[in-house]
Amino acid sequence: MLHGIWMPGVSMAWLGARLAAAGFRPETFAYAGAGAGPEAVLPKLVESLGREPAHVLAHSLGGLMTLRALREHPDLPVRRVVCLGSPLLGSAAAGGLSRRAWSAPVLGRAAALLLEGCPPWQGAAQVGLIAGRSPHGLGRYFGHFDGDSDGTVAVAETRLPGLAAHTVIDASHSGLLFSAQAARMAEAFFRRGRFGD
Repeated sequence: MLHGIWMPGVSMAWLGARLAAAGFRPETFAYAGAGAGPEAVLPKLVESLGREPAHVLAHSLGGLMTLRALREHPDLPVRRVVCLGSPLLGSAAAGGLSRRAWSAPVLGRAAALLLEGCPPWQGAAQVGLIAGRSPHGLGRYFGHFDGDSDGTVAVAETRLPGLAAHTVIDASHSGLLFSAQAARMAEAFFRRGRFGD
C-alpha cells in the first residue's frame, strides 16, 4: 500500500485492516511524499515490489509512483493495482499551487509527476481506479474542476486510457482512505479484476 503526498504511512492503516480481515497480508510502503521525488522513491519501491507477487493499493500520488515504477520495470511481479483518487492525467490543483511563489516546499520533488501524470497504461498489471465525487478538500481552492471532484482531484483527471476498471463513489479525497465501499471494491478487484459493487 502506498499513501499520498502529504500523508504518513499510517494513513493506510484503516484500509490495511480491512484487507487483512479479508485474508490479505498488507504492507505499507512509506516514503517522503513532497520531500522525495520519483528519483529517490522509485529504486526503493522497485526493490519492495520485486520481492514476491503482489497487488498494490495506492492513494493519490502513490498511484502515480506505482504506475511509473511498473512502466519502467515491466518485469515486476505485480498483478493488479487499485488507485484511489490518483490524478493519473495530471493534477489541476498541483498546477494551481505551482503558480504560487510559496509552492516549492508544498509540492517538493513530486511536482513534475503530479503535473504531468502518466501516459496511457499498456503494462501487464491490471489497473483499476476508484474516484471520489464529494468535493470536500483544499484542492478546489487552487485548481478549477470541470465536473465532479473529490475536492482535490477531478474525476476527469483519473480517467487514464488503458485502465481495466474505473468507478466513482461518494467520498472525498481523504475520505477514500476510510471508505468501506472502496475497501470492498479493492478486495473485489484484487480477487477478480473488477470492482463488483
